[in-house]
Amino acid sequence: MTMMKSRIGAALAATTLLAGMAAPAAAADDTFKIGVITFLSGQAAESFGVPAWNGGKLLVDMLNEGGKLPAPYDKMGFGGMKIEAVIVDEAGGATKQVQEFRNLVQREEVDAVVGYVSSGDCLAVPPVADELKAFTILYDCGTPRVFEDGSYDYVFRTAAHATMDNLSLARYLKSRDFDVPSFAGLNQDYAWGQDSWADFTGAMKQLYPDAEVKTALFPKFGAGQYGTEISALLREKPALVHSSNWGGDLQGFLIQATARGLHKRAQLALSAGDHVIPQLQDKMPDGIFLGARGVNGLAAQARGGELKELTDTMWNAYEAEYNTFPVQAPFRMWQALFGLKTAVEKAMADNGGTKPSSEELAAAMKGLEWDAPSGRIEMALADGHQAIQPNAIGTTKWNAEAGKMELVDIEYYAARCVNPPEGVKSQDWLADGFPGAECD
Repeated sequence: MTMMKSRIGAALAATTLLAGMAAPAAAADDTFKIGVITFLSGQAAESFGVPAWNGGKLLVDMLNEGGKLPAPYDKMGFGGMKIEAVIVDEAGGATKQVQEFRNLVQREEVDAVVGYVSSGDCLAVPPVADELKAFTILYDCGTPRVFEDGSYDYVFRTAAHATMDNLSLARYLKSRDFDVPSFAGLNQDYAWGQDSWADFTGAMKQLYPDAEVKTALFPKFGAGQYGTEISALLREKPALVHSSNWGGDLQGFLIQATARGLHKRAQLALSAGDHVIPQLQDKMPDGIFLGARGVNGLAAQARGGELKELTDTMWNAYEAEYNTFPVQAPFRMWQALFGLKTAVEKAMADNGGTKPSSEELAAAMKGLEWDAPSGRIEMALADGHQAIQPNAIGTTKWNAEAGKMELVDIEYYAARCVNPPEGVKSQDWLADGFPGAECD
């Protein structure tokens, strides 16, 4: 915890520094100014917001220095422009975030906004972004509803939505011939937990049609104590327990469930569980199936291949700077910033080399593809506004000799194997048995 406090302190120090750098006048043509919104306080800070901005700040520094990253990211800044970031805390709810967004666009005069972990904020901000014609990247939030229920001209999401996470888990079970006569769920009682459970049960209905749902538990967000739920799970005796819990809720559940031996009586399957490994270390039991919402964290480091140089460069720089390995959040921030750099430089190639307008940025980003440490990112859904990406699921195993947790038996899934095709809503795709899925 002391180390995490230190990292939070580093991020807040960066906030102060960058806020002090922010000028009220219009950004100069040799500077590209981005507003970055992520949680720096509250429950999502330790798990997502602070690691994400730690990764973002590191990448901005490396890009501004130039020559620190493999091609095509070795050129300085964005198209030769120095990157300046104004960081804003996402805490406070959707109404506050809409006002913060207006401030970034109208007072700070940022050239682009990159932000939002909360699905509620991701649903509230896009209409305002289009009203202000402000180029905006949603970098983290998971709800499919952003582009399945709406469409926007200036808004893009550079990470896949949450349907991918849960279909990948179900495919992992099937590909390993894991017997699932029954399963149960423990998910936080808000949109993320309910949608994740709906996605997982939808996928299981196709791959394990005879499996019995023993129980679906939805403790309140931030409950902290799970004694009643763990008793219910032990009593119902499901073969598998699914959870999309995150942060302190996931840590609390794992510690309490392990103490009562739930992990020995049921297989635990976590759709987004990698981010608690640095905090739990050997307190996290072996044999848990987990994902990281993309080929992120330990799964990315193990992947190798053509992206190894880029992944290793970011991984090593992050470990050296923060004395811990990067989990899923910095990977999503990196893929957003690499996408923004690619879009800026594509727009500048088209407009004769001047700083692009929001309209030119939106035209360049639509349908764009680029490489990130998490894999190939394709803006393939929502008429080129929503990304798909490959995913990975692995199994936890403590390496006592090295003193660190590892992922073993990792399986990688192509983007078009675990993401719906263009024009098809996620729930409809799951209910129809994933028509058009392209799996290796």
